[in-house]
Amino acid sequence: MYFDPMYFVFIAPAFLLMLWAQMKVKSSFHKGMQVPARLSGAAAARYILDREGLQSVGIEETHGMLSDHYDPRAKVLRLSRDVYHSNSAAAVGIAAHEAGHALQDAHNYAPLVVRNIAVPAAQYGPTAFLILFIAGALMQSYGLMLLGLICFGGLVVFQLINLPVEFDASNRAKAVLTELQIVDGEGAVAVRNVLNAAGWTYVAATLQSVLTFAYYAMIIFSGGRRD
Repeated sequence: MYFDPMYFVFIAPAFLLMLWAQMKVKSSFHKGMQVPARLSGAAAARYILDREGLQSVGIEETHGMLSDHYDPRAKVLRLSRDVYHSNSAAAVGIAAHEAGHALQDAHNYAPLVVRNIAVPAAQYGPTAFLILFIAGALMQSYGLMLLGLICFGGLVVFQLINLPVEFDASNRAKAVLTELQIVDGEGAVAVRNVLNAAGWTYVAATLQSVLTFAYYAMIIFSGGRRD
């Protein structure tokens, strides 16, 4: 094994995009927290869920900043403290986005179903890849290295499927918040800015996985290691 600066050349676009996206999320979130909304994040999520007949879906407060997520196994929205309690456009936008995932789950939205099936591949694929790739390199077995690459491909597939899932949840959130008049015109702009910025983080994560896959594919199919 050896240090190859070409790897960083490969992933540089994704790395730079992720840095920009994270800064954009923080900036948009901070600005959106200053724009008032009719309801808190938790109340907005409850309103949206109840309106769709999803009274059984719970809402809980969780630790961490922007740690908001929907747990499809427990049927629970978990909202970070700021989002849960704040009556702001940023809070209701994020809460409505997570409620959008609950709606997808309830309606068996196909990309979400496939994404949930692909979760184990995303969780364990990179670890299996690392083990197999290193073993293959040490043993000069390109079969093992190729098998590792296939395992890493599970993460790539997951990330690609995840994009339409996240974009759809954001589109649902933007529409329902305006429809229910939870935000006004200024609030709708703030919600759009926050959710669009968050969308770029998913694009960056997907690009990173694709470029990493391409790099190791190049290593394997070009004949492997340099001495």
